[in-house]
Amino acid sequence: MGLTERLKAETALIAGIVATFLAYGRIDKDAPLTVGDDLEKSVDRFPENEAFRCESHTLTYRQFDDYANRTAHWARAQGLKRGDCVALYALNSPEYVAIWMGLSKIGVVCALINTNLTSAALAHCINIAEADHVIVDPELASAYATAETALTRKPKVWPLDDGFAADQSSERIPREDARGGMLGGQLCLLVYTSGTTGPPKAARMPHWRVQGMMRAFVGGVGARDTDRNYVSLPLYHSTGGLCAVGVMLERGGCVIVRKRFSATQFWNDISAERATMFFYVGELCRYLMNLPEDAAETKHCLRAIVGNGLRPDVWEKFKARFRIPKILEFYGSTEGNVNMLNFDGKPGAVGRAPPYVKALINARLVKFDIEAEAPVRGPDGLCIEAEVNEPGEAVGEIRSKNRRYLFEGYSGDPAQTTKKILRDVFAKGDAWFRTGDLLKRDEDWYFYFVDRVGDTFRWKGENVSTNQVAEVLTAFPGVKEANVYGVQVGGADGRAGMAALTTLPGLNLDELGAHLRKELPPFARPLFVRLQPEIETTGTFKYRKIDLVREGFDPTIVRDPLYFDDPASGRFTPVTPELHAALISGAVRL
Repeated sequence: MGLTERLKAETALIAGIVATFLAYGRIDKDAPLTVGDDLEKSVDRFPENEAFRCESHTLTYRQFDDYANRTAHWARAQGLKRGDCVALYALNSPEYVAIWMGLSKIGVVCALINTNLTSAALAHCINIAEADHVIVDPELASAYATAETALTRKPKVWPLDDGFAADQSSERIPREDARGGMLGGQLCLLVYTSGTTGPPKAARMPHWRVQGMMRAFVGGVGARDTDRNYVSLPLYHSTGGLCAVGVMLERGGCVIVRKRFSATQFWNDISAERATMFFYVGELCRYLMNLPEDAAETKHCLRAIVGNGLRPDVWEKFKARFRIPKILEFYGSTEGNVNMLNFDGKPGAVGRAPPYVKALINARLVKFDIEAEAPVRGPDGLCIEAEVNEPGEAVGEIRSKNRRYLFEGYSGDPAQTTKKILRDVFAKGDAWFRTGDLLKRDEDWYFYFVDRVGDTFRWKGENVSTNQVAEVLTAFPGVKEANVYGVQVGGADGRAGMAALTTLPGLNLDELGAHLRKELPPFARPLFVRLQPEIETTGTFKYRKIDLVREGFDPTIVRDPLYFDDPASGRFTPVTPELHAALISGAVRL
């Protein structure tokens, strides 16, 4: 990095950190400041500003708060008290946010349920929340019914329709007897992990943590009351429901809500609604890149986009094609204490944390054993910090007296909380939060996401990053999406690479094979390819792999076309039952 570039990077980092911390203001688990207080402060400042817009439906800040207050009085009428839980199973809408904010005003916890879940998975989320009331969107009533037989508490169901809480005549702020003594450390929400590798976990979100996420990007993006933030990410997840909503509600801007993400309608909406920013996850950007070019995609007044997961192979193409002035990429998780922001827009980086900000950015990388799926420890039993450009697991120190270092854990299963805590890391007796993510840093202290722990696998004595292989695959013309994972083959050590692809018609597998041989070393090339009509994702567009790994490359189970990169012919060959048997028995040399 040259002197001029370094000065720009340092200036952006310092300015970004200062702006972020100023926007955070006073947040503390022992302070008598809650989410409801933040909302009411904004209502006092911007009562007639548009707070939410959903299609033709608009709520001012005053109207939004009135709905929240009616919800609080509805809850009190049901006998709900501080610490009780209500589950919310509904599609995106302004009322969605008003409901959980209203409940928070009287200390009732709201569990934000993933709307893609049904049956046992849905029941699991409601059960671990211990909710006695569930508010259900009428559009999801049939989906909810699939879970009812597996529910342990048989909660009362309330339809979220035009009449919900309408009979609660009072729109006044709940009285002191309902709010007195509430502190930032009291539980506000349960927000669930995506469940990409197993059942979702319910992250415990006290008021101080919710407030922090809602203020997290106010400074970095320079939010103001004239901003209009387009939100098509699900509101049950922290990126869309807390970060994207909060950046507007903290500064009097407008949240433009869509029930569901639509790639084909996206740019028309951005233009028509005069959006000045939107929040993304990486796959949302990839969906947009896969669309044919259209005049609407550059007719916008965006000044910034904020999100995470924008891969290096997409970053610069996305910014140039759609004329995005600023990309604010971040790294973090709903429950974690490791957070970074890429203030200077370095393509592909999730943030920068040179040594002089170590006290402010709680992030270290430890050497990681891919096969053992555990950090590497030295002769003294302590972990070893990863070298420059060496992938390591990101960990964050846990300290009970500093809010930036806290880890609140999960509800319903203490074992899940214990599994996320790594002890004796850099000193005997210390405790660190395990992100489950492999990151690396360069010599200039930029950090880059590499892969999820468990997604990186070992083959032929080498570590293979599924994320990096996917980048090479999607760079090939005709490959729209690539979900890469490792599968066991016969008695071979490690796991062989496999890729589930969605493609354009007429994909030439021979040319794809030549592309892979050119761009990847032999150990990283996927031995198996599965062609899917669409890739299964979570509600936040993360790829699901657990079923793909289980099904492997068995043609008696998998109905999609399967191919094997045959080393004898140098071509992708259809996997037949006979070839599958030979591969499993070890008769085919790999």
